[in-house]
Amino acid sequence: MCELLGMSANVPTDICFSFTGLVQRGGKTGPHKDGWGIAFYEGKGCRVFQDPQASADSQLAELVRTFPIKSNLVISHIRKANRGKVDLKNTHPFVRELWGYYWTFAHNGQLKGVKKEPLKNFAPVGTTDSEHAFCWVLSELKKKFKTRPKNETVLSQEIRKLLSKLGKKGVSNILISDSKYLYAYCSTKLVYITRHAPFGEAKLLDADLSIDFREHTNPKDVVTVLATSPLTQNEIWTHFLPGEFQVWKEGKQWQRFSPDIR
Repeated sequence: MCELLGMSANVPTDICFSFTGLVQRGGKTGPHKDGWGIAFYEGKGCRVFQDPQASADSQLAELVRTFPIKSNLVISHIRKANRGKVDLKNTHPFVRELWGYYWTFAHNGQLKGVKKEPLKNFAPVGTTDSEHAFCWVLSELKKKFKTRPKNETVLSQEIRKLLSKLGKKGVSNILISDSKYLYAYCSTKLVYITRHAPFGEAKLLDADLSIDFREHTNPKDVVTVLATSPLTQNEIWTHFLPGEFQVWKEGKQWQRFSPDIR
């Protein structure tokens, strides 16, 4: 299985601390050594770094870990290959344009039979079931909506339906974004933590590193971090329910749907 990391914040924020913990799991404290990637949104722009090497040994990951790129929305992924060889083209997050927005997608799990789903307008570059699933989601969205719906709730409900269908094909923990919202679907395992005033200290589980957020934040800052499993040892992380779908905007939970969809 792979591991996911996402961030939604109301101010441009770097993810160096959380990413430091994640990359250790890519070949050092965890087995996810088959590549890694991270996407930083800057307005509608998207800065993406990918590497098929283990993140724990990657010089590019070291650059990202130590260089404070500030963003309001981030999606990252470390890979344990099960379908598709270790290759740059199979490295998440995947990126496509739809309705004038860059969409990014990262997936943890295996989706039986997903490659039988027909695609239109979007095609995979690599050979993973994850990228095919992403192309299918965007194909279905474009088929249903010629242009981006003005009602964001209508769009999020449709995304929820599509991700729920993927969830029926196997393990499907997903982070997907269009630069405005961070959509998260949990099939089996996903957690989050929202940090706001009064800020405190956090200590990583996978590295000997602590940070006092009081030294790096303002009282109005709100930052939410999502991950496959908790990254810190002295904070309380909230677990998603299996089948739960959440939407985050500027660090705050904009929508939450319980796992009651059929």
